[in-house]
Amino acid sequence: MAQLSDDCFALGGPMRSVDEAVALIVAQLSPVDGAERVALGEADGRVLVQDLVARLSLPPFTNSAVDGYAVRGEDLPAGEALPFEVASRTQAGMSAGAPVPPGKAVRIFTGAPMPPDADTVFMQEDVTVDEEGRAVLPAGLKRGANVRPAGEDIPEGRPILPAGRRLRPQDVAVAAAQGLTELEVRRRVRVAVFSNGDEIVEPGRARGASQLYDSNRFMLAAMLRRIGCLVTDLGILPDDAGAIAGILEQGAARHDLILTSGGVSTGDADYVKAAIDQVGSMVFWRMAIKPGRPVAMGVIKGCPFIGLPGNPVASFVTFAHVARPAIFALAGAEWRRPVGAQVRAAFSYRKKSGRREYVRASLRAGEDGLLEAVKFPREGAGLLSSLIDTDGLVELSEDITTIEPGRMVEFMTYSSLL
Repeated sequence: MAQLSDDCFALGGPMRSVDEAVALIVAQLSPVDGAERVALGEADGRVLVQDLVARLSLPPFTNSAVDGYAVRGEDLPAGEALPFEVASRTQAGMSAGAPVPPGKAVRIFTGAPMPPDADTVFMQEDVTVDEEGRAVLPAGLKRGANVRPAGEDIPEGRPILPAGRRLRPQDVAVAAAQGLTELEVRRRVRVAVFSNGDEIVEPGRARGASQLYDSNRFMLAAMLRRIGCLVTDLGILPDDAGAIAGILEQGAARHDLILTSGGVSTGDADYVKAAIDQVGSMVFWRMAIKPGRPVAMGVIKGCPFIGLPGNPVASFVTFAHVARPAIFALAGAEWRRPVGAQVRAAFSYRKKSGRREYVRASLRAGEDGLLEAVKFPREGAGLLSSLIDTDGLVELSEDITTIEPGRMVEFMTYSSLL
């Protein structure tokens, strides 16, 4: 569990860019203690503890890349096609067999080991068989063609996966190809999530005329689980600073992070801030980001606390671009800023210089086939429809002030942010 000083996030002050703020936040967080060995089938999404080094060359033996006929390089036809008697047959999974005799060929199939002395394979599509059953091989093929040498993909001893890699299906595949059955990974980050306020109620319960069903808590919990966290749902906490303080203190003792959205500003009715002031400390980060507003950072008994904006779109955006890298730091995972795809804007937009903005947009194919980003027709950080009726976010960097139709922009799909 993280043990932070009460002033570790006291780095606020002037408005900071998103990249500056993330770098400062991540610098304060260390990976959680503890590791475990998990079966390979359960390793996807987990964070690797140590570098994985190849203990087996891939492929482990020289083999044919195609179905065809294997011959010795010194027997390759030079000026015209030549017939070769087929000496034997080798399939995938069989032994390499005896050396190929001079002037003869071996019928071979994809993945089968190359016979001793053979170093070239003719594709069966380029070969004809004469009336005597001989393979007629054309001239012009280069020595070594259509052969996969041992270690061509990964040589023994090569570092394959670095410590801190959040494992993907292809990473699991390369571990399986090494013959491994389990991997050592960091334990999951334990996160407590809660909501606060008499104005929200639990879905399924009676709702007053001036109340809303709690939605952010479920969105944040789902996003946390997508990046491998163990989530504890603390529910909706009452508008009582003392009660909240007690629950947060207990939660801090059992978790690596406490996360919420809304209710953490400096107003008289912001009970969460008052509660944290009783059992820890809080600062507000001023980040040049839209949608969004100051993100609350704090420490409760050594456990970090993050409070995101209450509007759902702002909460989604700041989770993806601020909370997510912080959680990766706690997980001991390498963090790489998401890179979007270049698409063509199909909208006009104006923004302030010095602020990064994220525009909700859908993708469509233009008349020339190029992908275009179509802006959601309405503004507002409280519009859940803007998250479900679009495909992702157009990121507009701090130096951009104007977008006109036809300009290339960076587009991030929602899947790249989850």
